[in-house]
Amino acid sequence: MPLAQASPWHAHALQRTAAGPARALAVPARMEWTVRPGSGPGAEILGPDLRGKRVLELGCGPGHNVAHLATRHGARVTGLDLVGLQIRRARSHYGRLANLTFVAGHALHDLQASDEQFDAIYSVFGAVGLVAPELLLPAIAQHLKPGRTLAFTVPHPERGGRHQSQDDRPRRDHVMLPDRTRLPVARWDFDAGRWETHLRRAGLWVTSAQEFHDARLGCWPATLLITACKL
Repeated sequence: MPLAQASPWHAHALQRTAAGPARALAVPARMEWTVRPGSGPGAEILGPDLRGKRVLELGCGPGHNVAHLATRHGARVTGLDLVGLQIRRARSHYGRLANLTFVAGHALHDLQASDEQFDAIYSVFGAVGLVAPELLLPAIAQHLKPGRTLAFTVPHPERGGRHQSQDDRPRRDHVMLPDRTRLPVARWDFDAGRWETHLRRAGLWVTSAQEFHDARLGCWPATLLITACKL
């Protein structure tokens, strides 16, 4: 398939795979939420004690956060990703470990087809923001136990000096591939207030909204991290 016709996420995984075979990796020492490793909070925002808890990541990529939660915190974690190549990479990296499962599938479709309940659901530049929020957020709420947390990071709507979206329609964005090729993608690029409106409609209540900067990307905030609770 020509690169221009490929899913941006498939093309990204394809280039990563072509760069070298995936191999077993050491479990990361911390959970990352931002574009700057080592900045921002860790796994504690998902709950004070995750041991034995059921946790779902929507858009797990190569599985680093899944491995951290399963091994360092004793959670039972499912990592879901749209791209089968990413799931193959994740299994190559961490499939030997206990308490984790990697599944290829579409976040919305898999949630709609399941009746499983979770103690925490999270997305790190994953499905939240890339799937229509009026569909995805209610589906997440249906699978989140009362009192439990949804946490997600998205690119900040003001990154690079952009203007905030004034409506609920997705905006044109791009995905940067490892070879620096840019492929278009539609993204729901909301500020914290608009995310709060959509979360409330789904029965989820915002508990925090944090902005994070990355000096490499200029003076504008780079990442928006939101946590919400199902009452």
